[in-house]
Amino acid sequence: MRTVRNWYFSLVLQDALTEEQDDTLVELAGFHDGRIHLEEGPGDSRFMCSFEAETLTQAIADALARFVDLPGVLVRSVELDEIALEENGMATPAVVRLPPLADVC
Repeated sequence: MRTVRNWYFSLVLQDALTEEQDDTLVELAGFHDGRIHLEEGPGDSRFMCSFEAETLTQAIADALARFVDLPGVLVRSVELDEIALEENGMATPAVVRLPPLADVC
């Protein structure tokens, strides 16, 4: 039996959302259930995600399925920062660099 768990990741968009896309986003219930939220910076838009699934791949697929209703929006990459790696139980020396020895001593 597989375990369902929460997965944390970011979907980085190819381009910042246009005003029209922002207006469309407001109308889409799939983006307002607390599992995915928009963060915008200068020339950058990304969605911070927290999805329950058996695997990270399934969680990402669930998040990506929401973009069918948001025309013209392309996801450039899926990112897991250090916090997401730790939350996902994936923070290992092979994934996250250890601090320099001087910082440890």
